[in-house]
Amino acid sequence: MNQSSKPFKLTNFKTPPKPPSTTSPQPPLDLTTITNLILKAENQDSLTQTLHSISEWTPHLVQTILKRIWNHGPKALLFFDALDMNHRSYRHSAAAFDHAIDIAARLQDYKATWTLVSKMRSRKLGPTPKTFAIITERYVSAGKADKAVKIFLSMHEHGCQQDLHSFNTLLDILCKSKRAEMAYKLFKIFRGRFRADVISYNIIANGFCLKKQTPRAMEVMRELVDRGLEPTLTTYNILLKGFFRGGQIREGWEFFLEMKKRKIEIDVVSYTTLVHGFGIAGEVEKSRKVFDEMIGAGVLPSVATYNALIQSLCKKDCVENALLVFDEMLKKGYVPNATTYNVIIRGLCHAEKLDTAIEYMDKMRQDCEPVIQTFNVVIRYCCDGGEIEKALEVFEKMNGGENCLPNLDTYNILIGAMFVRKNADDLLTAGKLLVEMVDRGFLPRKFTFNRVLNGLMLTGNQGFAKEILRVQSKCGRLPRNFRL
Repeated sequence: MNQSSKPFKLTNFKTPPKPPSTTSPQPPLDLTTITNLILKAENQDSLTQTLHSISEWTPHLVQTILKRIWNHGPKALLFFDALDMNHRSYRHSAAAFDHAIDIAARLQDYKATWTLVSKMRSRKLGPTPKTFAIITERYVSAGKADKAVKIFLSMHEHGCQQDLHSFNTLLDILCKSKRAEMAYKLFKIFRGRFRADVISYNIIANGFCLKKQTPRAMEVMRELVDRGLEPTLTTYNILLKGFFRGGQIREGWEFFLEMKKRKIEIDVVSYTTLVHGFGIAGEVEKSRKVFDEMIGAGVLPSVATYNALIQSLCKKDCVENALLVFDEMLKKGYVPNATTYNVIIRGLCHAEKLDTAIEYMDKMRQDCEPVIQTFNVVIRYCCDGGEIEKALEVFEKMNGGENCLPNLDTYNILIGAMFVRKNADDLLTAGKLLVEMVDRGFLPRKFTFNRVLNGLMLTGNQGFAKEILRVQSKCGRLPRNFRL
């Protein structure tokens, strides 16, 4: 009945019974459709309406969606808040809070981060050591390592006690951000309080290896022994990898032989380190020889071992041989992972076989979903090869329901490529990409801002340039000293 027409008034008639329904219930929406509906919602009201149209929200569904839209930080947080406030039958889990806290901290929205922590605590869901690991990692990656340490030391104030595991986690975060010296100083201050174990020493040794300071890592190992602790196989594998990472191929091989001489158990990680190390150094024949030796020694290769061998072949411009090894691992029943496909796809792109690379990207879905690195490799090589339209097609696939959205690298690659042909349409596209990336919570470099805005001005698009300035100034995203 038309809403605007005058309703017909029934007085002396009974309403006839409704006939039994012959229509089947609406099938549940698939994950891609739900994700796209959330991304297309223009404001909180339309998002709330979308959320109410889905009857059953589960913690698993919410976490999966948060992972999918992780690279659209503002929309992810809007989704989290809207679901929390407007859906009576659903309550966020601790894992969902951790995802939201990770997103807010990545956006450097620290007020939202700590509001979520407070809300989490009020609901007796945490914060947990994992929550603090997420927060400290985000502060460290933002260049606020001192603040991260203070947060660790204040964990107990938020109802979460520090222990050896959380201490080791902090050391690991610092070491993986190339702050081994800072981690080592903390280690010396607090190792007594937290009763540092062999894992603590391994983390510090690995930190120095990541900085290619193998002698310092060896000192840490000697200190471990002096303290009455026993090195583990992990300790030896860290040092072995440290030699190869630092380009000390001969020393690495001698260390491996010393491990064998001392009857230290050689495992798949040890052999994989050798296969990868020799391959990266360009010694493909030696890499293959070690691979065959491990099988002869009764140590089965892992997927990571195959990945290392494939990578070494691709690096030597032997992508055809790499594909043969890929087929070999399939025949032996191994299931390739995202790293396997990424190495193959990168090798094909480097060999200027873009179409084949994209075919493998489609084939990848049989075993695992493409990850952000997969898309970025293909987009970068398309742009480098002058195939801008093909790069934009791959980009549109990402925005059209793939399991990952574009990240900062994706936008930087594409925006940079828009200046190659020096035409007005490409520069308009660069402007649109700039607006989209800021809307999604990514902060362009000052250089990118200047380049896009100047390009728009030079091609007669002053109106769009000024519009970008207005939009971005509202978000507080403009460089302070920028002038149009």
